[in-house]
Amino acid sequence: MAKPTSSPRQSPRVVQLRKGATIEMARLTCPDASQALKIAESFGTAVIDSDGIRDLHERLIIETADALADGLGDKAMQIHLQRIVGAYVGSAHGAGQFYSRAVTEARDATAKAANDARDEDLDGPVGYDSAAQRKREFAADMGIQAHSLRMAAEGAVAAYAQVIGETWKPFDRPVEQPGTSLSRKAAEAQISAFD
Repeated sequence: MAKPTSSPRQSPRVVQLRKGATIEMARLTCPDASQALKIAESFGTAVIDSDGIRDLHERLIIETADALADGLGDKAMQIHLQRIVGAYVGSAHGAGQFYSRAVTEARDATAKAANDARDEDLDGPVGYDSAAQRKREFAADMGIQAHSLRMAAEGAVAAYAQVIGETWKPFDRPVEQPGTSLSRKAAEAQISAFD
């Protein structure tokens, strides 16, 4: 009896996506306006014009879109602004993550400095700050920077919604499969010719 010919089963291909940063992720990691004001007052740094940064970046993206309107179609404009806004949001989210790490290090150093039995965490020589103080000041600087970038991203996201007419979402790109090389794919295609 002859065997029925069966074609080899092909498993469905699962494509993993690399998730882009969202504006919500940036909001969670970056200080808001009230926290940025509190940081600026506590550390004696300049008070940031949060609304001004946001409004400026919103106008910048809208004016850029207006200037490109004659040269780009609707889909091209959407793709272009998707990338531009994604860069702003990604930058803010990265700064927010860096700020969070700086705060953690500052808290750890401050807690260690509170322990009187530790010599290495005592105040520095006269005229120099302690390591814990330097870490706190660094975290404050990173907080103000993260907040500024968050406001720029907020403005860019608002402009995208105004120009395109829909809410901005990050582009999720497929993850490269490190085990699947081009030569392996070519070999599979060639061997399938013998089926």
